Amino acid sequence: MYEKDGESYFIVDGHVHIWDGRASNHKNVHGKQFIDCFYDYHRNLSPEDVIWDYDTYTYYGAERFMKDLFAEGYVDHAIFQATLLSDFYHNGFGQTEEAFGLARQHPEKLTYNHAYDPRNGEAGLEQLRRDAERFNLKGVKLYTAEWHGDSRGYKLDEPWSRRYLEECLELGIKNIHVHKGPTIKPLDRDAFDVADIDKVATDYLDLNFIVEHVGLPRLEDFCWIATQESNVYGGLAVAMPFIHARPRYFAQIIGELLYWIGEDRILFGSDYALWTPKWLVEKFVDFQIPEDMPEYPAITAEQKKKILGLNAASLYGLDVPRQFRLPAASGAGV
Repeated sequence: MYEKDGESYFIVDGHVHIWDGRASNHKNVHGKQFIDCFYDYHRNLSPEDVIWDYDTYTYYGAERFMKDLFAEGYVDHAIFQATLLSDFYHNGFGQTEEAFGLARQHPEKLTYNHAYDPRNGEAGLEQLRRDAERFNLKGVKLYTAEWHGDSRGYKLDEPWSRRYLEECLELGIKNIHVHKGPTIKPLDRDAFDVADIDKVATDYLDLNFIVEHVGLPRLEDFCWIATQESNVYGGLAVAMPFIHARPRYFAQIIGELLYWIGEDRILFGSDYALWTPKWLVEKFVDFQIPEDMPEYPAITAEQKKKILGLNAASLYGLDVPRQFRLPAASGAGV
């Protein structure tokens, strides 16, 4: 919960991780390239007083995670978004067991989303069924640019990917989070293109496609797709820190999103531990469109409440305490 100027905000951080980027977990040079690229994003887009040292950043663990999100970061509920990267890391990048263990200990605070790769064929479908039961999955996180043997990416509308999406429908996994954002070394830029979102969103209307990182640097493409497809949402992870590093650029991002897809389909995410939620929440609540950008209207407290938590709570069926609900939703779950 965050309070400012008489307003109370229910915070759902829709994009968090516990990862292990230490050298002991690197399978090859690409493991180091990936965590180093993450650290460059962290170091270059964060306020100086919240920059971590490199060793802490490569592995911080559950205790630090809980402190940064819930003790200090105002977060009421957070959603793990798995990142496996099995070709780069011996034990995977995202730490499945540690994250899921925390979610089991704190179900009121944490939801665990796992991942799959459609290039694993029938064996992967069987694994998805087992994972759905074990983790009680409501969502999955997909990395279309992830390497898999000789393959350096896949499209969501390929036949095997469609098989997995159909299985998600059967299993009741409704929230499909897809990394469609900036390139992370050594992954290929074009494998994160957003065009395949358009196709599957049209064909699978009972699934919600949350485009993480709002397609950056393809914001315009994303907006033109999402305005046509009512089951496409924008996750603000990676876009959020520009509120500090490039505030006018952030004003353009949030202004375009509000114009094209509206306040009900935008979700806050810190992408922890790329960034910590505390300063992002504080700066977003304080943020306003510059006066010399009149093409974008002022952002209201109600819009900020939806973006910071109520939209994600609706997607995941979270129980929002009555004092945080908006008047129009006072009789509903959010």
